[in-house]
Amino acid sequence: MASKRASSGLTFKATMAQVSVPASSANVGPGFDCFGIALELRDRYAAQVLDDPTFDVDVTGEGADEVKKDAKNLVIKAMMHGFEHMGGKPKGIALRALNVIPHGRGLGSSASAIVGGLTLARSLVLTGEQYMSDEDLITLATELEGHPDNVAAAFYGGATIAWLENSIDASGATKSIGKAVSLKVDDRIKALLLVPDNQLATAKARKLLPETISHQDAVLNSSRAALLVHALAQRPDLLFNATEDLLHQSYRASAMPKTIALMQKLRGAGLAAVVSGAGPSVMVLYANSEDEIDQIPSLAPGFTAMKLAIAKTGAQ
Repeated sequence: MASKRASSGLTFKATMAQVSVPASSANVGPGFDCFGIALELRDRYAAQVLDDPTFDVDVTGEGADEVKKDAKNLVIKAMMHGFEHMGGKPKGIALRALNVIPHGRGLGSSASAIVGGLTLARSLVLTGEQYMSDEDLITLATELEGHPDNVAAAFYGGATIAWLENSIDASGATKSIGKAVSLKVDDRIKALLLVPDNQLATAKARKLLPETISHQDAVLNSSRAALLVHALAQRPDLLFNATEDLLHQSYRASAMPKTIALMQKLRGAGLAAVVSGAGPSVMVLYANSEDEIDQIPSLAPGFTAMKLAIAKTGAQ
């Protein structure tokens, strides 16, 4: 295998690296900022180290006219963050991206880009896993994304539980480290995504959340989040109860009234409907007959329906 040695001692592979990364839906109802589930809708990236100090970026598909095509591209930023962690940066990078995950819809497009970039960086370094473990990758991805739920699902696949731990670095400063574990999802469970045309910024959605909630609401959410683990693993018949939430979704109604109205209409029909991430998409988890699910799009004018399998694998 041809390779290029950096002054840092890292050896960059001369060949191209490729990765596909699934979409992800965070929260899944009660699991605010900790639950994520990977969906079989994948952005694909390919990258190669260049000898010239340039960033050659080409993007096709979703958001191609909106994303940066230079060093500020999110995949490139993630790659450089990964290279810096491993101890050396290449002079330049050629990147090709084929995006299919809708942007700004609560489906983890930024998490896909970040996980894709870090995975590419590791793949382009000889024995890269010695310099960046899976745990390191989740930590680095969390630093870029700000929270670990989407990036964990995008990297590991299946369902994930993610959290932040305080850690003291070499300088004595305390920093939050992203951690995650993966859960296998019952093979019977599938997802229906209802995706509106409009976008919603996660930061805007977060500003609508209250500083405090009642003890009663906190107890309900804790019980539902605990039940969600069991429901996803082996009891899809419990998904409706397990996805009940009083922590965040209703408080965001003013930012996405059509989304919340649709979610409430579907839950009124006994379906396990939740806001996907920060919205404005709605996700329905189901293991019941396809005939019943096929009737849902007629109840959701203005939303595009997408049937998706749960992604059993993450970045690959």
